[in-house]
Amino acid sequence: MSSKIEKTDAQWREQLTPEQYAICRCSATERAFTGKYWDHHASGTYHCAACSAALFGSEAKYDSGSGWPSYYRPLSPDAVVDHPDESHGMRRVEVRCARCDSHLGHVFPDGPQPTGLRYCINSAALDFKAP
Repeated sequence: MSSKIEKTDAQWREQLTPEQYAICRCSATERAFTGKYWDHHASGTYHCAACSAALFGSEAKYDSGSGWPSYYRPLSPDAVVDHPDESHGMRRVEVRCARCDSHLGHVFPDGPQPTGLRYCINSAALDFKAP
């Protein structure tokens, strides 16, 4: 993983679209079944939309039925970091980009094997790159 990226709020606002800013920097969530990657099936790598760090591979992507891109593991254990999230009266685990601390989505313990995890990620927090 490359070194940590830190920017001012103004720099993030200038770099990201309004939707990306709301999700990546303010922990918003896009509506289910509306993001560009929820039904995306091409081979390649999903990168952080804010800093371009490689996060998830297409081989770990699966259809969870949730309406968001779902993965059973990140590309590497140090690509993302987990944080407790008790917002909205729920107990969840937030997933952030390890490089720039952008909010990506949440991880749940109801995914397929081999990990049993479901990384439920906002499309707007991702950029896809084909091989």
